[in-house]
Amino acid sequence: MQYVSTRGQAPALGFEETMLTGLARDGGLYVPDTLPQMGADEIAALAGVPYEDAAHRVIRPFVGGAFSDDALAAMIARAYAGFGHAARAPLKQLAPNHFLLELFHGPTLAFKDFAMQLIGQFFEAALERRGQRICIVGATSGDTGSAAIEAFRGLDNVDVFILYPHGRVSEVQRRQMTTPEEANVHALAIEGHFDDAQARVKDMFNDHAFRDEVGLAAVNSINWARVLAQVVYYFTAASSLGAPHRALSFTVPTGNFGDVFAGYVAKRMGLPIDRLVVATNQNDILHRCLTTGRYEVAGVVPSISPSMDIQVSSNFERALFDVYDRDGAAVAQLMDELKAQGGFALSQGALDRLRESFASGSASEEETRAAIARTREATGELLCPHTAVGVHVAEAARDPHIPMVTLATAHPAKFPDAVEEATGIRPGLPPRMANLYERPERVTRVPNDLAAIEDLIRERLRR
Repeated sequence: MQYVSTRGQAPALGFEETMLTGLARDGGLYVPDTLPQMGADEIAALAGVPYEDAAHRVIRPFVGGAFSDDALAAMIARAYAGFGHAARAPLKQLAPNHFLLELFHGPTLAFKDFAMQLIGQFFEAALERRGQRICIVGATSGDTGSAAIEAFRGLDNVDVFILYPHGRVSEVQRRQMTTPEEANVHALAIEGHFDDAQARVKDMFNDHAFRDEVGLAAVNSINWARVLAQVVYYFTAASSLGAPHRALSFTVPTGNFGDVFAGYVAKRMGLPIDRLVVATNQNDILHRCLTTGRYEVAGVVPSISPSMDIQVSSNFERALFDVYDRDGAAVAQLMDELKAQGGFALSQGALDRLRESFASGSASEEETRAAIARTREATGELLCPHTAVGVHVAEAARDPHIPMVTLATAHPAKFPDAVEEATGIRPGLPPRMANLYERPERVTRVPNDLAAIEDLIRERLRR
């Protein structure tokens, strides 16, 4: 399988090169040139198998000759061995035909662990084989950074620099990034919001001299391997609820569009998904775009669901590539308009095609708190605020005759203040993280300035 850029001007690559490259040299994102198909019998056969086995069956066609079957199976097993639930991604029923897919049983209590733990295994194997070292630079709105640090901390051939918006992540998210002691990890608090951090990372990748000098690599959801790992739990959830013999829908709390795009990939592979519902908080650029056809950046407003405080949703470019018939020049034009004018208008045909797969909704701060309180009272479940955004949107969007699965993207203890305000209950951390608040922090404040950040990375690199 080959991977091509959404902007059409970068060379096609195999899986390993795509993973290590991250962002294409033309500024685009890599996607498979074709998607493998899973037939009804293959989907039905996933019911009841261990998560690791399902992951191997879904991921195997995408990696080509990068890893043998046995090596891939071993890496998947190591990636998920530290998860706190035997099912890895268990389903829990909230109401008739409404289910939560719990994605927070990994080492950093967020859905990002499903991808990041596996990518850590992939990178380690590929770099050891190549005798190569890399510098991972990522931007995070809260969860990606801690998941990346957890996956790569202590590895000999990797340096990790994570930019997060200063003062705009929860205390648990921050401490998960700033308390690791390993010398190869660096938490950088940038002055600004997540979109500033994400823009500086993209600027570094487009500074080809710096990129080559430090061996830059990405583990943000701009990296195709991140999206691929997340495709798996759509298949496991669906097969548990009767797929392929009945369709179901998913509601996905999302800011950067990566998690919901993974659902779109699963649908394109043959999974019978009726609707993918994009759930946004008050930073609702995706909902506004799907409603009006105009993708237009507005100011980022801090919220109690900070991982969704995003206005430039990188993975949306992958969806645009499909709905514009894989015309890289058309996508590049839209991205140029976004950069120059702060927005663009979708063609009617592209908008219609997006709406064939995606619906959307948003939740205000008050609605998010109410969803946390209501769910606790009705079911006994505590929701993190991001999951509560999803539940609020799902309740309005779902067809009672079609199973709806809402993705529970983080453990409530990552956002204890918001949960306590809504319910009067302060969720506790799991025992393995009980001393998180006592660990010393190590963090560097950086300006929203490309040259300053690049200079700092050069100084900190282990040679």
